[in-house]
Amino acid sequence: MSLELFRTTNIDWLGKKWYFLGFSLIFSVAGVLSMLFWHHIPLGVDFRGGTQIRLAFNQTPNEDQLRQAMDRAGVHNALIQRVSDPSGHAANKVIISLPESTDQTHDVGRVAVEKALAANYPGQATIEQVEIVGPTAGKQLQKQAWLATLYSLIGMLIYLWFRFELIYGVAAVVAVFHDTLITVGAFSLTNQEITLTVIAAILTLIGYSMNDTIVVFDRIRENLALSRRESLHDVVNRSINQTLSRTVISSGLTFLTVLSLYLFGGEVLHGFSFALVVGILIGTYSSIAVAAPMLVAYQDWRVKRGKIASLPAGKRAKA
Repeated sequence: MSLELFRTTNIDWLGKKWYFLGFSLIFSVAGVLSMLFWHHIPLGVDFRGGTQIRLAFNQTPNEDQLRQAMDRAGVHNALIQRVSDPSGHAANKVIISLPESTDQTHDVGRVAVEKALAANYPGQATIEQVEIVGPTAGKQLQKQAWLATLYSLIGMLIYLWFRFELIYGVAAVVAVFHDTLITVGAFSLTNQEITLTVIAAILTLIGYSMNDTIVVFDRIRENLALSRRESLHDVVNRSINQTLSRTVISSGLTFLTVLSLYLFGGEVLHGFSFALVVGILIGTYSSIAVAAPMLVAYQDWRVKRGKIASLPAGKRAKA
């Protein structure tokens, strides 16, 4: 006996498609505008190259004074970011990110930061960690991250093409692209750096969102074979309602896990868990509100173009 939260739901999901479209457009456009004009895509040291130094102070540091000290030491264009502890309160720690240097030695920035600290904060600051990535390695990592995301989408499209039909694969990939765009846009809007661990989280949510979509699609295909006279609109609505309990339980439990990572996992897991928190919410939503409506929209488009007649769902599935 399986656990079910919703036994007799009869929600007209497709009837609310314009509300869903408006919701998706708001967050997608906001993210794109931020990536183009505001914060752009805030790449971490892993991708853009440079030096990242983590500092611990005896007392709460003043960011403006710290920035002035860096400028006096010849360290310009440094990004200074406060670090929060798992409870959300500001800790006495700071991360200084320096742009990639054209010098042959990549630790020039670290030496300059050490001198600035020694001159302005004697005995008050300690360097906990230094991460140095050359510009060439950063560009290679950027390319590999893009290729990994692209190959995963292509592989899923091909699988769904053979497993279902091409339109199913296209709808699923569009939904996953929608999830990825909103997640990356969330990083841009909140000005959080995208690192290698964030890319790992994005690839994870791509697979998770695709799995949710496949469950809905599989139920739609089963109901299409059983319901010969029912309209496609009704079949899709009924399929979403039938899988709603499973979707809420699996996604809800996963969301609670990644939310705990975000709240209590510390700074190291912050970007990774933030990507999963946003991605799981949006991925669960897109399986219902983006992928499934695309099937009906495509079928309606074929009817309007005269490629198929307006037939019941079961006969249209064979057209």
